[in-house]
Amino acid sequence: MQFKKAIVSLVALSLIALGAAGCGGSDKKAAAPDKGGKVIKIGATAGPHAQVAEAVAQEAKKQGLNVKVVEFSDYVTPDKALAEGELDLASYQHKPFMENFNKNNNAHLVAIGPTILMRMGIYSDKVRDLKAVPDGATVAIPNDPTNGGRGLMLLQKAGLLKLRDGVGFKATPKDVVDNPHKLVFKELEAAQLPRSLKDVDLAVITMNYVMSGGLDVKKQGLFWEDKNEPLAVMILAVDGKNKDNADYQKIASLFHSDSVKKYIADTFKGTIVPAE
Repeated sequence: MQFKKAIVSLVALSLIALGAAGCGGSDKKAAAPDKGGKVIKIGATAGPHAQVAEAVAQEAKKQGLNVKVVEFSDYVTPDKALAEGELDLASYQHKPFMENFNKNNNAHLVAIGPTILMRMGIYSDKVRDLKAVPDGATVAIPNDPTNGGRGLMLLQKAGLLKLRDGVGFKATPKDVVDNPHKLVFKELEAAQLPRSLKDVDLAVITMNYVMSGGLDVKKQGLFWEDKNEPLAVMILAVDGKNKDNADYQKIASLFHSDSVKKYIADTFKGTIVPAE
């Protein structure tokens, strides 16, 4: 997946900064390894991804697998840690995001199964109807690869703008060719988007940060991706050389076990559902 040089450069700088800090610090919560058996580490972003991964870890324990969940607060570090062998699996992203990471970092991550469905949506504390969006409204979108374009595509589906033909999820604000409301775009770190609602008119946010940010989907949500949107389907990633590992394949299947499905239904009340 190709992106504008400015965005690629931003990601590169982020990788350098995060790499300097390693995988320690406040961006993750590493659990002490158990004494019995190899510890299989799953990286997941804080919120629903980590919660579901914890449910999978509990189910895996019943089957003799020692699984530990390592939480992250950003989209870049988990894949970096997976590619460097500090994680065994990563559960937090869609396939195009992973493929973009591979291309920009000469990595070889692959998907071994779907996990959950996480729809991106448009949220606001100021606007209650998209037909009433004021001219000159400020719209916050993610500044990370793929999700920035994904946010612009969602704004297009909502009828708020038109993008250059054929640009798809590669879109940046420069690709907006029709902007009837003269929207002003503010590109922010994904984790900051829920907090930005007090300062912007609209924000396009992925569901994991909606949940971890404590947003009220019914009160603050205005518009969402379709349930069959490919970028809403999250996957379990592994380094390509380990794609046939039997334990990892078993963990992938546990995301669809009856107990984990029940946990998702009881915890998220239909907001988040298993991806098939």
